[in-house]
Amino acid sequence: MRFHDYAPRPAHIKWLLDSDPAIRWQVMKDLIGEAVDTIAAERSRVATEGWGAQLLAAQSPGGNWGGGRRWDLIALWSLVVLKDLGLDPASKEARRMIDRVDKRLVFKPLNNRPFLHGETEPCINGRILGIGTYFKEPNDALANQLLDEQLEDGGWNCEAPKSRRSSFHTTICVLEGLLEYERAGRKSAAVTKARKRAEDYLLERRMFRSLRTGEVIDKRWLRFSFPMFWHYDVLRGLDYLRNAGIKSDSRVGEAIELVIARRHQNGRWPLNLLHPEDIPLEMETGVGRASRWNTLRALRVLRWYNNSMAS
Repeated sequence: MRFHDYAPRPAHIKWLLDSDPAIRWQVMKDLIGEAVDTIAAERSRVATEGWGAQLLAAQSPGGNWGGGRRWDLIALWSLVVLKDLGLDPASKEARRMIDRVDKRLVFKPLNNRPFLHGETEPCINGRILGIGTYFKEPNDALANQLLDEQLEDGGWNCEAPKSRRSSFHTTICVLEGLLEYERAGRKSAAVTKARKRAEDYLLERRMFRSLRTGEVIDKRWLRFSFPMFWHYDVLRGLDYLRNAGIKSDSRVGEAIELVIARRHQNGRWPLNLLHPEDIPLEMETGVGRASRWNTLRALRVLRWYNNSMAS
């Protein structure tokens, strides 16, 4: 089944391009196929304009984005958003930012373990693996730790070993990290096998249903947000499959229908909710209003689905 009616309209593209550089360069790459040089030029502006520049400016000389008891999570989510914005890791601004993190941030309770070496929970470590790989260098020890922690059903769970059942939230965080790790030249049979098992974990559950009962696991996963931080939802899961180049099949059909159903009559997707995690940046805050992030991600997921089903 193909959804030709959901190809981006010129008005949608114009609205998306009338935005932040972080949106514009991804529209150029994922929806309209601009020239490589044009995309790169727009992407370079993320470091000096708009959301990317604001978040970079909020970093302290000590490397973090806020003090307090959970400084580590504020730093983690700030880095996650900078990666999602597409900050060019080769830019001088990105190099300065990640050097501060690399040299100055440590987990004191873990014998001053460097931040980019990870901590103990796979949901956090999946994110750190992806961030470290993207901005600095692949961490083989952290990747191997995650491979060792994969559960029998194919996913991961921060509550393991107490829990032997995987969590969608943890699994998507690890999957995204392993994908980044592979793309940095660390492709191996073990990593590929782990990703395939975890992708099948999501697909066998139709991206949101219990394998045992067929019921929706969590209705919040049917509502789309940005930034996602550690939270899973159907759009995030589908966008991972698109990014990984997975060929779609009938197991994503219902999830695709859900994405289509979330579209408003004006052809745009709303921001359904905001997660409570705190970073020193406001982007789209109008819950219920049209969201450029959700519209961009939904349109590229539908494009991936159409192209995949046609091939």
